[in-house]
Amino acid sequence: MEPTTEQSFWQRQATTIKGVLIFILMLVLLIPTAMIDSLISERQGRQQEAVAEVSSKWGQSQTLSGPVLVLPYQTLERSADGKEMIREIKYAYFLPDQLTVNGQVNPEKRHRGIFDVVLYSSNIILEGSFSKPETEKLIPAGSTVQWEKATLAFGVPDLRGLEDQVTLQWNGQGSVFEPGIPVPGVAESGIHVPLTLDANTTEPHRFRIEAALKGSGSLFFTPLGKVTSIRLTSPWPDPSFTGAFLPDEKTISASGFEASWKVLNLNRNYPQQWISDQNINFDNSAFGVDFILPVDNYQKSTRSVKYAILFIALTFLTVFFVEMGQSRRVHPFQYALIGLALVIFYTLLVAISEHTSFNSAYFISALMTIGLTGLYTRALFESGRMALLVSGTLTLLYGFLFVVLQQQDYALLIGSLGLFVILGTVMYFSRRIDW
Repeated sequence: MEPTTEQSFWQRQATTIKGVLIFILMLVLLIPTAMIDSLISERQGRQQEAVAEVSSKWGQSQTLSGPVLVLPYQTLERSADGKEMIREIKYAYFLPDQLTVNGQVNPEKRHRGIFDVVLYSSNIILEGSFSKPETEKLIPAGSTVQWEKATLAFGVPDLRGLEDQVTLQWNGQGSVFEPGIPVPGVAESGIHVPLTLDANTTEPHRFRIEAALKGSGSLFFTPLGKVTSIRLTSPWPDPSFTGAFLPDEKTISASGFEASWKVLNLNRNYPQQWISDQNINFDNSAFGVDFILPVDNYQKSTRSVKYAILFIALTFLTVFFVEMGQSRRVHPFQYALIGLALVIFYTLLVAISEHTSFNSAYFISALMTIGLTGLYTRALFESGRMALLVSGTLTLLYGFLFVVLQQQDYALLIGSLGLFVILGTVMYFSRRIDW
């Protein structure tokens, strides 16, 4: 009877040691995965640079603030003996009672290299009225109101976006805006019209402003009227309404959108009139529309990379389970090659999605990765059935990820349930392995 040879520690623990090596290899593969995440951020930064470059030549995002009626007044301070000491010019600001805005916005998609940029041109008409300024309630007694030096100010962030002269009809009289805002406290950038007001009139001042404005990305308004009504129409089918107020009514279709807002002075946190001694900021009340691109490939690519460890782990487990039932053994280096094929999927996805739709890029990248991995496992095990098993597993995984990426509200729920099912499946098939 031949003596039995006792197995060494390494022989007895070969399966466990290989499992540990595979686990370490999975952790090592997180390094190129993190590099791909950085690559996506870099490409997204390049896209933002392209948008900024084109916008700087066409017109930035626009937020219209106005019109604001500004009245200068002169204060006089005297000493105790009645002698004049200091004369100072200050300002009183008045907002319109009614402000109605009608805008037709025409966005278009421009290209900078491989990147898309959304620009727009618009025709904006603002109508409304100012009541007679109640200077006696606002301006300190003893001050001299300079009615002949009144100014109508209109805030425009990027004056390069003005395509034509901005015209004003003030009480039926026509005039043209001038560049800049010569009075403080309204906006950092804009246009103005000098006015001469009659201190004795009691009639409201009616105005009409017509502006042809270019911009990029978004168009916002500030609700300066006691009652502000805004109506926008556009052929853009993918608007994003944002800011301090959402539309009261909106209609969105494949042919464009129409939206309307109505905002009262009670809905915002600043008065209808104030003086320059007060610090008033109405930027936080701005609202409007973003002209977004319907698909953000980089955002979806970033979300897909978060599942990289899951894909690597489950593919390795599938190959490992197949190996346990076969006579052929897979070297850790061969596991590494399979893992790198799975990592390259994400670089393919980012690169191809920059030239075609994300869904098409996903299908092409997944097909290439599944095909490469399937052919390699067929060569490893010399079995078409085993290759189909690994390829089928990857197909299910990529199908599951595709469904998750298409969701917004239910992405977390679907992803969590899917992971639970996957974990249960792994536990079921690993229960009989002699570790």
